[in-house]
Amino acid sequence: MDTIRPTRPVVEVDMAKLKLGVLLSGGGTTLRNLLDLQMAGKMAGEVVCVAADRPSARGLHQPVAAGLGDLPTRVFVPPGEQALRPAWASEILGWCAGYGAELVLLCGFLRLLPFSEEWSGRVLNIHPSLLPAFGGQGFHGHKVHQAVLDMGVKISGCTVHFADLVYDRGPILVQQTVMVAEDDTAETLAKRVFQAECQAYPEAINLLAAGRVRLEGKRARILPP
Repeated sequence: MDTIRPTRPVVEVDMAKLKLGVLLSGGGTTLRNLLDLQMAGKMAGEVVCVAADRPSARGLHQPVAAGLGDLPTRVFVPPGEQALRPAWASEILGWCAGYGAELVLLCGFLRLLPFSEEWSGRVLNIHPSLLPAFGGQGFHGHKVHQAVLDMGVKISGCTVHFADLVYDRGPILVQQTVMVAEDDTAETLAKRVFQAECQAYPEAINLLAAGRVRLEGKRARILPP
């Protein structure tokens, strides 16, 4: 059994802050939400670096837009050969560790990150459905929401989970639900799910910073305050 940050006190704004590395592939709306919360003192985490897997990722510009132009950013283009991906992942995570990152957040990062055992329990992902439903390779963005609508699901939501070496698997930490309306489109449902994501990710970070998470096999247990 592994307890994450077990000695952190449960305090509102004065809680010791986790240093966060962020990986993204797209526009960085999740990153911008985290940066806004950080600057408002409403999150027990501090983003220390941002990396992307493609030069065109607009999210690399979010730190400047948020007034944090000194935040280190870098692009790590993945190699074409699968056999080289572990070394690529190690380079990314080593770069994050170089800036003191204790926890790495996947914020719309669309590549599988084959990390080593030393990063187990230190990489989080957020997915726009209630896992294990509507997850796995190829399920991202509006594809998820359209699949939810096509199946006639009545409740959707988002999931924050510890990443492992399989897409959208790993112990679930936080989930938030969103009702699906009869007249929803993938676009309207996506907007409401994103609002839930904006609450769920910082909640997960705060729980970890407070030392209230214990990993037990495939389960992430939340300890009382």
